[in-house]
Amino acid sequence: MLGLIILVGIFQSWNVALSIFNMCLISAVMTMGANVQWGYAGLINFGLMGYAALGGLAAVLISVDPVQEAWQAGGFNIIMCIWLIVVMIFAIRFVLKNFEKSKIRTYGIVAIIITGIVIIRITSESSIEAIEAVNPATTGFLGGLGLPILFSWVVGAFFAAGLAFIVGKIALGLRADYLAIATLLISEIVIAIIKHEDWLARGVKNVIGLKRPVPYEVDLQTTDWFINLVAKFNEGTLSLFAYGTPERQQALKQLVIESSSVFVKLCYSGLFLIVVIILLIITQKALYSPWGRMMRAIRDNEEAANAMGKNVVKQHLLIFILGSAMVGIAGAMLVTQDGLFTPGSYRPMRYTFLIWVMVIVGGSGNNFGAILGGFAVWFLWIEAAPIALFLINLFTAGLADTHSLKIHLIESVPYFRYLMMGMGLLLIMRYRPKGILPEKIEIK
Repeated sequence: MLGLIILVGIFQSWNVALSIFNMCLISAVMTMGANVQWGYAGLINFGLMGYAALGGLAAVLISVDPVQEAWQAGGFNIIMCIWLIVVMIFAIRFVLKNFEKSKIRTYGIVAIIITGIVIIRITSESSIEAIEAVNPATTGFLGGLGLPILFSWVVGAFFAAGLAFIVGKIALGLRADYLAIATLLISEIVIAIIKHEDWLARGVKNVIGLKRPVPYEVDLQTTDWFINLVAKFNEGTLSLFAYGTPERQQALKQLVIESSSVFVKLCYSGLFLIVVIILLIITQKALYSPWGRMMRAIRDNEEAANAMGKNVVKQHLLIFILGSAMVGIAGAMLVTQDGLFTPGSYRPMRYTFLIWVMVIVGGSGNNFGAILGGFAVWFLWIEAAPIALFLINLFTAGLADTHSLKIHLIESVPYFRYLMMGMGLLLIMRYRPKGILPEKIEIK
């Protein structure tokens, strides 16, 4: 994979190569999260995009500066509504713990929920309208805490873990196919809420210009140490021009502009690589620990593990939370790299299954396989069109540019991505049904 990425840098550009590399690292974090749930415990979670969206939301709520006018217009009522939701949760929990199962208890819980929703609606409606009316072209939402965006990676994990706890309490008792449907629908609900609640994160109007943990290209292009560094690395190219001539200055300026983008992507690569390595070490230690062996035993035979005194429900909930938290981290990393939050780009029916293809191709139950799958599938997803165009031009070199077959094939290049993905998955399922790097059980 490293060799393929280097080839992209040589034959296309290093900006493209590093962009692919960074997205591969983010995909690796997502696939490790999915692998923890499926490979360790056999849990099917089709709601990955919902947790990724929560990670992206965390980036907004942490890094964006608070909008003082919006807080003055309706922030207090929003805080009151949040506290009311907390009170409702504790009230329902109190009823469930202290009253025996009966129709009265059920009616009481329903009454608490309906009353709470009505009060929240009355309290928040006017406040939400006031918040969204505050300069909607640029803000129209409450903003965030104005903290460094790196904190959002941890907060995104907590957001995703919190949702996973709620979903797990409700849905983990379902059969595997119903669990998959439930998690997919819950993911759609989460994304729909983020898209339509403009007061929270501007909805489909998007949040742009998020803070960066790395330098800006414009700042680097005017920094002496960076200009000198670029000049040193490109002495051979600059030596073609006489010292002090306008041509040399123009060539150096162009090199600085190109190098600044590469330098920024390298900084992101370093940050993402640190996260991947830390998570890989933790997941590997967990996999071959007594806890990891217990999880695989539960995955392979729940009845036998339950008979041995293992709390299957509790362990399933724990693994569901841990895997979802990792996906939340990846969601925050993605928004950090892009510098914008676009809720409309979270499409569960498309990208959830792409992540699952990564896990299946790489090898479920093997963390290295999950990472390899993330790299291989995302690389093919991005480079399918250039590869297809190259092959079409190669095999139709003898045809005129106006030939109907050549024109049809070139126009169909965007769809070769799905053809290649399908063929790749079929080949893996036929010849490597357990993935490129299948699970390896170590007996100690």
